[in-house]
Amino acid sequence: MLGESIGRGAMRIINAMVRGLASAGVHPNILTTIGVMINVGCGVLFGFGEFFWAGIVLIVANLFDMLDGNVARLTGNVTKFGGFLDSSLDRVSDMVCFLGIMVFYAGNSPQHSLLNVFLAGVGWLGSVMVSYTTARAEGLGVKANVGFLQRPERIVLFIIGALSTWDWNSDFYLFNRMPQVLWVLAIGSMWTFIHRMIFIWKEFKRIEAAEGE
Repeated sequence: MLGESIGRGAMRIINAMVRGLASAGVHPNILTTIGVMINVGCGVLFGFGEFFWAGIVLIVANLFDMLDGNVARLTGNVTKFGGFLDSSLDRVSDMVCFLGIMVFYAGNSPQHSLLNVFLAGVGWLGSVMVSYTTARAEGLGVKANVGFLQRPERIVLFIIGALSTWDWNSDFYLFNRMPQVLWVLAIGSMWTFIHRMIFIWKEFKRIEAAEGE
């Protein structure tokens, strides 16, 4: 009940913002661009080890990610280029977060960890391939939005890891969870990539069999 109330309250706020932006004539592509610029700032904060503030900025950036599509639908500005721009800049947003984390853990600091750099790199690779296989398959006529670690889940994990990391010297078990999050991102992204590859293969086999009948 409490969760539903919070959800309804949040949607009322978002809908009010959407109506305000639409009334002001703000183009959805501008919101998309602002969102990715904020995400670049998030990546910079990760690179400097300011994980907590990176998490806060990431929340703000993804608010813009929700606003642009809603504003586009409300104003009738839904275009093919807008969809292309949104999905392309989403990839940039993902990559700058991974890049910032890699830079931080590769740096000369007490938190230096080649394992975390490797995990972030695998997560980066997996997330890019998940997006690429989906786009490529859709271009060939197969819808492949399967797998448990898609972009919304990746964003939530980034936020969890970031917001838990604000006292590097604390031994409290709920603090500094980014290394554990990187394990989930690395394994989950690669598993989702493999899952989609198998799903797409089966779909193409099914289509080929149907065409041969």
